[in-house]
Amino acid sequence: MEKTMNATKHIALIAHDNMKASLVEWCKTHYEELSHHFLCGTGTTASLITQESGLPVKGYLSGPLGGDQQIGAKVAEGGIDMIIFFSDPLTAQPHDPDVKALLRIAQVYNIPIANNLATADFLISSPMFNARYTYIRPDYVRGKS
Repeated sequence: MEKTMNATKHIALIAHDNMKASLVEWCKTHYEELSHHFLCGTGTTASLITQESGLPVKGYLSGPLGGDQQIGAKVAEGGIDMIIFFSDPLTAQPHDPDVKALLRIAQVYNIPIANNLATADFLISSPMFNARYTYIRPDYVRGKS
């Protein structure tokens, strides 16, 4: 089924502990572009971005305490258009199953997800970032994709 993202996107911002500073810096660098969108994030990450960049970021629980799952639920409900998730590929995460579930749900519902700086830069520099975008959102209940 087709779904249209509005020009103003709902963007989830998430980072593992060793990547929080990088995501905060990325948000500061792209303050102007991000300021036109609705931002949310997991616990500490949301707070840090708001404190250090001035961008308003709605905070959910910390990732290990269920924040990844809260954002995954929002994806499934159609309330998140894009995820910027600076994950740490070199450090084992105690909530790794939650992280994998979030990545899977983004893939299931065909929403853009950036897991590193380069991909985040590609997304934010895309002409579709600030424009309406129609895409296919699979309808698994009706068996259509």
